[in-house]
Amino acid sequence: MSAPFYLSVNGLRTRARVEGNPDNPPVLLLHGIGRSLEDWAPQYQRLSGAHRLVAVDLPGFGFSARPHESITLPVLARWVADLFDTLGEQRPVHVIGNSLGGAVALQLLALRPECVAGLILVNSAAFGSEVTALLRLLALPRIGRLATRSTTRAVARLTERAIFADRSLATKDRIDHALAIARQPDRGIVMHETTRALATGRGVRSEWRAELMAAVAAHPRPTMIVWGDRDRILPAHHLRAARRLIPHAETFLFTGIGHMPQIECPDEFAELVLPFLATTTDH
Repeated sequence: MSAPFYLSVNGLRTRARVEGNPDNPPVLLLHGIGRSLEDWAPQYQRLSGAHRLVAVDLPGFGFSARPHESITLPVLARWVADLFDTLGEQRPVHVIGNSLGGAVALQLLALRPECVAGLILVNSAAFGSEVTALLRLLALPRIGRLATRSTTRAVARLTERAIFADRSLATKDRIDHALAIARQPDRGIVMHETTRALATGRGVRSEWRAELMAAVAAHPRPTMIVWGDRDRILPAHHLRAARRLIPHAETFLFTGIGHMPQIECPDEFAELVLPFLATTTDH
């Protein structure tokens, strides 16, 4: 198994991890807001046997540098396309995106359809307005700016526990890691900037969701959408909207699972994803 390393993508110091044979079909793993590539750790060994896995800290998140422009979905999607160029990956890539990472994957398909072979959207943003109160708070102009200036251990613990149905998964190591991310330079600014772009105090903005779905509809790709039925960040009933908006997608609802099935039920997640990748990958 490899370790995370740093590379430059358009001049931005970027943290990444690559697993598997480079000749295998490529799969890109994208994390959610305020998170890092560690959110895919249980899947590296499970998925890398048949695929070249690339996991990254998106710009401004994890331990990657903040971009020079305000963070929006198009900014993140264009950066992902530039990452492919930097890695010399010219093949269409299957993108697995969790939460914000799912919205970035959809935006990449809208902007650069030739880059995307297929999508696996995991408890993905873009399918409804409801979102956890914490993110709605961060989207408020003044309160959000103040709230993102510092993160206490108590807030990090609360956030980690909200992610999982099984709160014992909010371990000391995960809380320590969340605090280390929160203490990176400009991380508060990035969180406030991103939530302001995507949401208001009332919920996820409808404008960008409608525009994105219209663009995605023009470029159908093999798609799987999965959710945990005990998600406290983006509620599971968003899966119904996802089925309506992407009717050709395969869908699955995990029972007793929260916002990150790839961590909370790693074996079941891999057993679901691997056959989909096998049947939709052009070898």
